[in-house]
Amino acid sequence: MAYATTNPPSLLQDRVMGGGAVWSYISADARAAVVASGYFTNGKQLGMKVGDVVNCVVDSTGVLTVASVTAVNASTGAVTVTALA
Repeated sequence: MAYATTNPPSLLQDRVMGGGAVWSYISADARAAVVASGYFTNGKQLGMKVGDVVNCVVDSTGVLTVASVTAVNASTGAVTVTALA
């Protein structure tokens, strides 16, 4: 499956004193797809920035994957996340 802008990540905690934001994302998409380059096609428009943390529950398994925003494409707005563990 592919990312749908109708199911965007939710902002859990905004930036405080220069720190990163924390997001939550739940989807049936495969973990490998979510951590692929540019998965969140509207991430920049949502306000995601490099260094933000994204808690992902994907694969319909209920297993949490903690990821970090590692790239934001300035022209398309697509965001790439990388799993931390």
